[in-house]
Amino acid sequence: MGTIRKQAIYSSIVIYLGFLIGFVNTWFFIRNGSFTPDQYALTRLFFDVGQMMYAFGGLGVVAVIYKFFPYYQDHLTKKENDLYSWSLLTVFIGFTLVIAAGILFEPLIIRKFSERSPLFVNYYHWVFLFGFGITVFSVLEIISGTFKKTILPNFLKEAGLRFLTFGLILLFFFKIIDFDRFIKLFAFLYILLAIVLFAILYRGRYIHLVFKESKVTRRFKKKMISLSLYIYVGQVIQVCAAVADSIFIASLKGLALTGVFSLASYIANLIQVPQRSVISITLPALSKAWKDKNLKEIDRIYHRTSINLLLIGLFIFGSVWLNIQDAFITFNIQSEYKAGLSVVFILGITRIIDAGTGVNAQIIGTSTQWRFEFLTGVILLALLLPLNYFLIKQYGIIGSAYSNLIAFTVYNLIRLWFLWYKYKLQPFNSKTVLSLLLASAAYFVCLYLFQHMSGWMGIILRSSLFTVLFTAGVFILKLTPDAHQLLEVVKKRLGIKAD
Repeated sequence: MGTIRKQAIYSSIVIYLGFLIGFVNTWFFIRNGSFTPDQYALTRLFFDVGQMMYAFGGLGVVAVIYKFFPYYQDHLTKKENDLYSWSLLTVFIGFTLVIAAGILFEPLIIRKFSERSPLFVNYYHWVFLFGFGITVFSVLEIISGTFKKTILPNFLKEAGLRFLTFGLILLFFFKIIDFDRFIKLFAFLYILLAIVLFAILYRGRYIHLVFKESKVTRRFKKKMISLSLYIYVGQVIQVCAAVADSIFIASLKGLALTGVFSLASYIANLIQVPQRSVISITLPALSKAWKDKNLKEIDRIYHRTSINLLLIGLFIFGSVWLNIQDAFITFNIQSEYKAGLSVVFILGITRIIDAGTGVNAQIIGTSTQWRFEFLTGVILLALLLPLNYFLIKQYGIIGSAYSNLIAFTVYNLIRLWFLWYKYKLQPFNSKTVLSLLLASAAYFVCLYLFQHMSGWMGIILRSSLFTVLFTAGVFILKLTPDAHQLLEVVKKRLGIKAD
């Protein structure tokens, strides 16, 4: 677990650096006197539709890479390894099909979005550039992960992307470019990152362009195709479930409310930052553990990721919800975005549930029972799409938040049950309950003591006391061994002798 913890810490630092830059970017997007909610929403739709294009164009190769790369590394030299070359060729073919489908369905897109979201229709073709960049970069990111090189792609995706976006924002803010030029340059950002990552991997001799079929490919070809088909459909389902809300809101309620919902989602998604880095790091470890039939190691990873992600999620959510009202006033955010405060709360609860259940999806996905992950994805989409459509139509953006809470809770409960039924694996213990009680107690103490304070002073005092109470509680109650091990690492780095 030491390697996972170390890389998770570094990756989380990089990702939070990106979120810090992203916070500045978001503030420029939503502050008074800058971008309109429609313009901000368009940039978010680029990400959502781009992710959907990646799901369709990726053709399931990511799962194939993670499932089979140990066999390639054990039986082939780097120069003989053709897994990565075939994977990249596959996504190029897949995205060509996405472009063809995009042209075919363009009249339908125009009909559904032109009335309430005309800005999206105006820049529809530019979304394909953005989606292509996401697709290629995502596959290269997974390839980097198989070599345990997670920090670089995380830096490019989380920090590099936001640095480049910040540069474009400044150009727009100081009226050097107009919004038309801004969004067209924005469409090329992921392509630039993909070129940089590929160049680094190629020059570092991690990737060799080999299109001669190896003995490993010949041996596992049928299984790889079968896996990719199942995972492909499952991935499409998951991504559609993840982005359906913003697309439905844009179609049914317009881009302005999509912008409000996007900001609320951005704030709630802070909880998932550590989850993303942990997932990218634990996947190779889980693949190897299944290959070695090491169920004990899988159980250990399951418990550790669950309690660690729950604690971090509770800390982030508590810090945000304590200060969110003051933050809207202090940071001079456009008043239209206050309509999303209740959405932040409900989505925050949803993200805590998802984080606290650990890496159940990854455990199932890397096992021989990966078909069940596909089935749960079908169930998720079957719940989420109709719930989103009808609740958004009836209640607006709060309806989408409730549909996410219902669907993702059922989704995680099913996966928890399956892992217990099949392998007697479950991630919870008494520390889970203590973590929830600790977060609640720290929150209400801070809320009561500083309820009449506002502005920067209120934010600083509430945040500081909540951090002290929560952190002290984690150590006193010994909620996670990683906290004490991390403290020892810090002491060692600072030259402090242990007692």
